[in-house]
Amino acid sequence: MGKINQSFAFGCFHRKETPVERLFQEAAKAGYAAVEMLGQQYWDAARAAGLKLAIISGHASLPDGLNKRENHDRIEQELLKNIELAAANGIPGLICFTGNRYEGKSDDECLDISAAGLSRVIKTAEQKGVNLCVELLNSKVDHPGYQCDYTPNGVELCKRVGSPRAKLLYDIYHMQIMEGDLIRNIRDFHPYIGHYHTAGNPGRRDMDETQEMFYPAIMRAVAETGYDLFVGHEFVPKADPIEALKAAYRTCQVE
Repeated sequence: MGKINQSFAFGCFHRKETPVERLFQEAAKAGYAAVEMLGQQYWDAARAAGLKLAIISGHASLPDGLNKRENHDRIEQELLKNIELAAANGIPGLICFTGNRYEGKSDDECLDISAAGLSRVIKTAEQKGVNLCVELLNSKVDHPGYQCDYTPNGVELCKRVGSPRAKLLYDIYHMQIMEGDLIRNIRDFHPYIGHYHTAGNPGRRDMDETQEMFYPAIMRAVAETGYDLFVGHEFVPKADPIEALKAAYRTCQVE
């Protein structure tokens, strides 16, 4: 069983009163391997603390994404630029979005359109060794109307692209809301997963005894698949963010 390489979403844990350098140093001291969704102005500080860059945004606009052909020219240029940026900086993945459901188009049609959009850049992603990770989000609470809101839909999208670089960002919080059955789905669909996000449900808060998921078992399931990239914590701490980071690390550490 492999180790879980933990990272954290910068925007969730950064506070004005805490210097960025201290946040990075404390995270590294706690055992974190990486930080994610981090502005380029902080990359050097993260590296100085010994943190890698786990994943960054691939293109703009979560609700207005790949499932509209009129977006493909824009998204292609954004993805090509960010694939080069990721490859040059050792970043293994880019976050992508299908967007919200497209009025007048079926889910099946939109899967084809999204696959066509990713296919425009997938050869470059293969050449550069960068994963394009389409994020699975819940459409019930946080992102009404979002299309790629169930794991099988995301897996079908990856299959239609037909590349080992077409992956999913499996957000455990979002998929608990939409479908549950987390461990079974992780075991069944792990070849299509290129990144994980965590948070407690309900509330997208700390992974403590007030929420409904048992993260140690979930993390063991992830580790048992042989997954060797990053699991990123993307929750809003209820109290001190550095203490929350430390607690999350302990919760998700696999022995």
